[in-house]
Amino acid sequence: MFMLDLIGWWYGSGWKGILSATRRRLGGLAQTFSISTLLSTLFAPWKRIITYPGMGLDGRLRAFGDNFISRCVGFVVRLFVLLAAAVSFVGLCIASLLEIIVWPLLPLAGVALLIWGFI
Repeated sequence: MFMLDLIGWWYGSGWKGILSATRRRLGGLAQTFSISTLLSTLFAPWKRIITYPGMGLDGRLRAFGDNFISRCVGFVVRLFVLLAAAVSFVGLCIASLLEIIVWPLLPLAGVALLIWGFI
């Protein structure tokens, strides 16, 4: 009776658990990297470092250059974090796909290993 319940769970509710765990992991990864925040602030200055223009043309050009550099640094850093998030997402998707493929084979692998052990 126990084995029938186990097989029923494995091929029934177990699938739902695997899919919900995969969805939860992907959501957690998106929250860890704060992808929506990174995309909305992609061109924002780095750490909100802003230089206010001073008096005259020299002060305005210096502020423009400083702000431009700050935005470029912010863009590059956020772009690398987004690339790391993309690599992590691809890796997690591949691992989840392997988990979904291997899941139905695990009970069969246990039986096969028992048989192979006796041979």
